[in-house]
Order: sequence, then structure tokens, then C-alpha cells
Amino acid sequence: MKTFGEEFKFQRNKAKLTQQELANLIKTSQQNISRWENNEVEPGISHCVALADCYKISLDELVGREVKK
Repeated sequence: MKTFGEEFKFQRNKAKLTQQELANLIKTSQQNISRWENNEVEPGISHCVALADCYKISLDELVGREVKK
């Protein structure tokens, strides 16, 4: 299973966004994106919701949790 940060980075790369572009979209700093991807800190729920909305995925998918069908 991917770490939280690995999944964040995977989703960002899949969307073909730089850290700065993503930061601008969800109104945070590039440094925050970097810290999240490096598992230094975890984003708050409001940023998680913004990220999931940006990527058009569920919160479960965002954090690497397998979605049961």
C-alpha cells in the first residue's frame, strides 16, 4: 500500500500538475504540497476535500484506500 504522500504525488502527477500549479488551485503553498508528498505532515480535511475535488476522486481514493464495490 502506498503511503499518504506517495498517493498524493501519484495523483498530482496523473493530473500533470506541478506542485506550484496544484498549490494555486487549492489555495495553499508549494511548500505545503511538498511536505504532504514527503510525509512530513498531513493536510487538514478541508485541503483533502479540495484535492479530491480537484482530481475528481473520492477521499478514500485520495488517501490510497481501496474502494470496495
